[in-house]
Amino acid sequence: MKLTPVQREVLLALFDLYHRSRGEAIKGEDIARLINRNPGTIRNQMQALRSLGLVEGVPGPKGGYRPTREGYTSLNMTKFEKEAPVPIWINDTALESLSVTEVDLISIPDPNSCKAYVRCVGDLKNLQVGQKVRIGPMPITKLIMEGTVIGRDDIDNVLLIEIMEMISIPKEKIIDIATKNVTSISPKQSVRDAAKILLKEKIRGVPVLYNGTPVGIISTTDVARALAMGMEDSSVRELMTSNVLTIHQDAYLWQAIEKMENYNISRLIVVDSDGKVKGIVTRTDILCRIGKLCQAISSFS
Repeated sequence: MKLTPVQREVLLALFDLYHRSRGEAIKGEDIARLINRNPGTIRNQMQALRSLGLVEGVPGPKGGYRPTREGYTSLNMTKFEKEAPVPIWINDTALESLSVTEVDLISIPDPNSCKAYVRCVGDLKNLQVGQKVRIGPMPITKLIMEGTVIGRDDIDNVLLIEIMEMISIPKEKIIDIATKNVTSISPKQSVRDAAKILLKEKIRGVPVLYNGTPVGIISTTDVARALAMGMEDSSVRELMTSNVLTIHQDAYLWQAIEKMENYNISRLIVVDSDGKVKGIVTRTDILCRIGKLCQAISSFS
């Protein structure tokens, strides 16, 4: 379906406002204000777009217009029943009025260049050619792309990006990389016992379990502090960190990374739905898993 430049502009403005409003009907006056056109012109264009089945009218005081699925299709865009925002960042600031809807990689076989068409919803005017941007993380894959804007199409709301770096976290459940044969200790045992276990197993922390459920964790730091205070015969319960953080065995790697970063910790106890320990995962485990992916890439190049 071939639309006039004005119809495309009006439809893109409707997509932008509809996206920002989280599904509210959009008034013609708001569209007119956004693209600096006369409200009468917008009403005329909306009548034409409604007759084409690209927008629908919503009656009532809170009424206005909504784009239809055909409206998205007319501009080679996809309407999702559930949307996950995919932000574009300049430095460390996300552009609130802009979100990515589609990324199409081009020139992939070229060893010296990798470019992408990035289709967006929102106003591209804050992005200039030559500007460095970061896109993502994207749903499911958590892919993040960094690159430079080398072109901008305001008619189709598309950016052309020269990609400098792409990072993705494998879609893998945490239980698949967790250490399942977990060494543990009872809260009734002594700090001296904990020190022996940590030394023998060459680990930096051991979960404290009571009836198979984690009640704390004791680390080499905790043991060192106890030894310095002459408390080596004290119970583990007295020195352990009781605010233990767990993660469900069906969680994904990116969720574990997010939790470790948010709480500034280096290990998580993996549990099932009943809270029973199924394994333990450390920051090193995750880095090794991602490192295998990087190793595979380098061996291919």
